[in-house]
Amino acid sequence: MGVTPKIAPSMLSSDFANLASEADRMLKCGADWLHMDIMIMFITLTWLPRMTQCQLTKSLLWHFVPNLTIGAPVIESLRKHTKAYLDCHLMVTNPLDYVEPLAKAGASGFTFHVEASKDNWQELVQRIKSKGMRPGVALKPGTAIEEVYPLVDAKIPVEMVLVMTVEPGFGGQKFMPETMDKVRLLRKKYPSLDIEVDGGLGPSTIDIAASSGANCIVAGSSVFGAPEPAQVISVLRKSVEKAQ
Repeated sequence: MGVTPKIAPSMLSSDFANLASEADRMLKCGADWLHMDIMIMFITLTWLPRMTQCQLTKSLLWHFVPNLTIGAPVIESLRKHTKAYLDCHLMVTNPLDYVEPLAKAGASGFTFHVEASKDNWQELVQRIKSKGMRPGVALKPGTAIEEVYPLVDAKIPVEMVLVMTVEPGFGGQKFMPETMDKVRLLRKKYPSLDIEVDGGLGPSTIDIAASSGANCIVAGSSVFGAPEPAQVISVLRKSVEKAQ
């Protein structure tokens, strides 16, 4: 297929109080990339005037997913401690706003969701590349794979497609095998494309992902929760190599 294995432990599952040392530990265990999940949530305060007494309530305005994790300041802090490829996956509704901050912070890859960029993906890809980052596009389990074809076929194309194998937003979810149909279609159409999978990946699910055509493997709980993370990373890599 002309692609190489890239194992990317998800730092969402790491000990955030020791992020630099966790990153170093993963690299020493054989990781190729470090996967950084960027999700945003806004909280606003809303008055309810119809109440007999003024009642202040919290109104949660969820952006792409209902969670809040790593942002540009954390990427910038981590970059001071590592030269690793920082594979940034943005689960936000306005990815264009994050190109400049993440580029300055030291992000290596910038993967945005096709669902959040249907009207401006061409400008987005161009900006990402102009800032020296590698553009990628992600899609949720319920999104048709055909949605990303124009982005791969474009004059300035994305260089990776991330197929979510769980609903984005939280770690530790169960792998969705039905998403492998998308990976198979992608690999058949684009033999040399980097295809990443994220969600529920570990020793028990890697073989179906690798045999379907995925070569970039994001793994969180299965790596960070293992007694021997290096052994898990090795199993993931060998499965991808075997499938080539």
